[in-house]
Amino acid sequence: MTERAGAQDDWNDLMMRIRDDRDMAAFADVFRHYGPRVKGFLMKSGAGSALAEELTQDVMATVWHKANQFDPERAGVATWIFTIARNRRIDALRKSRRPEPEDLPWGPEPEPDQADAISLQQETRRLGAALAALPKAQRDLIERAYFGDLSHSEIAAETGLPLGTIKSRLRLALEKLRHKMS
Repeated sequence: MTERAGAQDDWNDLMMRIRDDRDMAAFADVFRHYGPRVKGFLMKSGAGSALAEELTQDVMATVWHKANQFDPERAGVATWIFTIARNRRIDALRKSRRPEPEDLPWGPEPEPDQADAISLQQETRRLGAALAALPKAQRDLIERAYFGDLSHSEIAAETGLPLGTIKSRLRLALEKLRHKMS
């Protein structure tokens, strides 16, 4: 038997003692050997030192708690442990990329105050009248920019007008709207 195969048998023996007897001394040996290697593996895969340390602790706790799932016929100790480490790293990456859920209000939204609703309707009518009073060219640019969500450059590309002309006409149209609304 080669030295390498003998070492593999030793690690398998330790894992079997952890699995079958919940042997803490065997776990301490496995932890001492694989803990730093797992941390190094995680750091090489892009985890920072603190995250690698946290994930290593989680991996080694999983080795202890899930030792009953270790089967030396399916994988060696190193393969089994590093597979757990790889999966924890993937989980951490997914979690870091997932946006945090916003606090969602429960129940229906409260009905708006009647006075606020009437005021909003009046403002909407005034804005509609102010837009209708603009020259067609300015009204068209306002609609494209604010209702069509187009950038000034996109409007220039669509209309064939120079970008400076688009900006000037929009500025003039907004000034007219401000004047009518005040």
